[in-house]
Amino acid sequence: MVVKIKHELEKCIGCGACAAVCPDNWEMAGDKSKPLKTELAEAGCNKEAESSCPVNCIHVNEE
Repeated sequence: MVVKIKHELEKCIGCGACAAVCPDNWEMAGDKSKPLKTELAEAGCNKEAESSCPVNCIHVNEE
């Protein structure tokens, strides 16, 4: 299985929730967050990052 992460940067408000719950794959880059990797073998904490985002700009899809 491959997990793909789509981050809609233009919608990001830079709250840092994703980086707080999933520091293994999310970091703050200036006033926005960004994923370190967009393709992973398993979702791990990225599903929690997706659900913690207040503007729903993180999408984790398992293929």
